[in-house]
Amino acid sequence: MYLKKLFLLIVLISSIALSETTHTVKQALHDLNNTVSDESKSINVEELLLQQTAINKELSENNIWSKIYSNYHTYQELKQQKILLDAEIEELEKKKKLSKEKRKKLETLQSTRITLMGKLRLLQEYEKDPFKKFLTPPVIDKVPNVENPFAIIGALSYREKLRSDQIEYANRYFSLQNIVQKYKDKEKIIIKLLEHDPTNEEYIKALQDTQDEIKTFSAVLEIFNTTESVYTKKIDEIELNLRHDIQREVEKTSVIGAIILFFVFLLFFIKYLVRKYMSDNERFYTINKALNISFVSILLITLLFAYIENVSYLVTILGFASAGIAIAMKDWFMSLMGWATIVLGGSIHVGDRVKFVRDGVEYVGDIVDISMLRMTMHEDITLTTYMVNRRAGRIVFIPNNFIFTDMISNYSHAGLKTVWDGIDFVITFDSDANKASLIAKEIARKYSKGYTEITRKQLNKLRSKYGMRNTNVEPRIFTHIEPYGMKISVWYLTNSFATMTLRSTISIEIITRIQEEKSIQIAYPSQSIFMEDNLQNHHKNMNDTLPNKELE
Repeated sequence: MYLKKLFLLIVLISSIALSETTHTVKQALHDLNNTVSDESKSINVEELLLQQTAINKELSENNIWSKIYSNYHTYQELKQQKILLDAEIEELEKKKKLSKEKRKKLETLQSTRITLMGKLRLLQEYEKDPFKKFLTPPVIDKVPNVENPFAIIGALSYREKLRSDQIEYANRYFSLQNIVQKYKDKEKIIIKLLEHDPTNEEYIKALQDTQDEIKTFSAVLEIFNTTESVYTKKIDEIELNLRHDIQREVEKTSVIGAIILFFVFLLFFIKYLVRKYMSDNERFYTINKALNISFVSILLITLLFAYIENVSYLVTILGFASAGIAIAMKDWFMSLMGWATIVLGGSIHVGDRVKFVRDGVEYVGDIVDISMLRMTMHEDITLTTYMVNRRAGRIVFIPNNFIFTDMISNYSHAGLKTVWDGIDFVITFDSDANKASLIAKEIARKYSKGYTEITRKQLNKLRSKYGMRNTNVEPRIFTHIEPYGMKISVWYLTNSFATMTLRSTISIEIITRIQEEKSIQIAYPSQSIFMEDNLQNHHKNMNDTLPNKELE
């Protein structure tokens, strides 16, 4: 019995010990779990605070939306402070008598209100619609009309500007979306922080401010979404119209360019044929210039009908203005008519040698150019310049309208390259005039033989065009009685462009041959003196006669 009780006592003691050990282990495990939980909780809060700090930094740095909201929020707070301050000042001003402390307080409040008013004036633009400036899309300028090839460049530039404005506006929208998302992330972080510390007033205020910001920016984002959608559709419509106009103008320009290229090819082809099969360079010059003018005229007409919408209206205006233009620009108009007469009539061509007389002054030279307003002449050394002008080599500009009012002589018209030139010399009365005439005629025939044959052929060709009767081309001799002797005049055909050269050659040859003849003497201007026997009565008779000068 005793042993049984002892056994039961041992078992009871062991049970108590085991129970105490189990309780100790459980308590240790509970304490360990609490420690781990506290450490994990501390780590989680730190991570959330770091995330909140990072988001606040992103929202504060280089973020125009947050700055605008901050200024707007500051303005609202200052405005609320002003309302409270005005109420307090009004309450103090109603009192008739104020103590020294209250009067000092009133002055302080009034000074504070002045400072507050200055701040409000600085932030006045944030009073209403602070985001209006950034919500308003870029101004769309007037869409250019693509009516000519040069306008294509302007249209492309305008389209690039629209795209640039659209991208910039879309970036604003995406930045606002990003801001709203950041505030929502911040809200989630603050809510998690409040789960760990529900009574933290800082977290509660931060959550309230964040929710206000989300509410404000969400409303702005909704407005921005609608505005951005309308703006994008408008830009797309303008781009579609511009693309259509540019494509139409490119096709139109391509057609016109093809037409112009065709005429350019035709122009060069005709010039090639003319150069190949026409031996007369002067004719080629005239035809070449006529082709150039024709090409320019066709080009202008093509462009006129292609790029002027109402051609009939332009023609009507020009019809009414033509009378005034004709009066105001009479000389120019007459020069154009003179140019048409010269080109179509063929009286003067480039390369012709002409003689032009104006106000008593004579000009002889070669036509080097015929433009629509004037002829350009290069003055050469001729008998006229030798005997009259005493100078040459000038470029003379002859208005085309002078062809109607002035005498213009053509030395080489219709391919006739020769003219008659004459040399005069005087022999004494007792000289053999017949022999002198034969010598002069022989020499003239000798040196002008080639020109004589050329002239004969050319005159035969001109008979079909002109009623020419006298076509004698042989040298001619004329003999006349002059006061101091017999004048012999020899005429021969010579090159129109080199009269002075042949004239010099023939003159030297005639003088040389006559000097070899004893029966022929050259006459000079003479002076006779008769004297009487009586030296007191004398009479002197003088006759001075000068030879006549023949001009070309």
